[in-house]
Amino acid sequence: MRYPDMNWRTMSALDLASVEAIAEIVHRDFYESPSVLAERRRLYPNGAHVLEINERAVGYVLSHPWKHGTIPALNVLLDALPPDADTYYIHDLALLPVARRVGAAKFVTAALEKHAAARGFATLSLVAVNASEPFWTRQGFTVLDLPELTGKLLSYEPGARYMEKALS
Repeated sequence: MRYPDMNWRTMSALDLASVEAIAEIVHRDFYESPSVLAERRRLYPNGAHVLEINERAVGYVLSHPWKHGTIPALNVLLDALPPDADTYYIHDLALLPVARRVGAAKFVTAALEKHAAARGFATLSLVAVNASEPFWTRQGFTVLDLPELTGKLLSYEPGARYMEKALS
């Protein structure tokens, strides 16, 4: 990472207002209510992180165990994580423009990969939106064409892609 005062740290409940503000800017077309964002953090705090530059929140990631070949519906509460989760799902990675192209996304993706592998998951999975497929491809993810996901992917956007990365 290029900024000396750039730091990923665990997200707390106090960060949720900043997370909501970042989501409104970065994921304007993918609205998720404050209660959905708060629930993702609460259900799996080890997968919720905030990126700060000079102690100002400029990005966040929400991730958690999930079921391979499925995706959560956009803006829907989960209530609980699946007890038979078999993939580690990156629900949301959002960076303000100041935090892009400085290695922050690559850094946190590598950290999530280590976290998932340490917990025994064989894959990372996600839905690529906002034309982010090339970034995720560079991180080792591949698009999986699963016809049963077509409807849910379209609820995100026509260009949404389900992607997966095998962990070694």
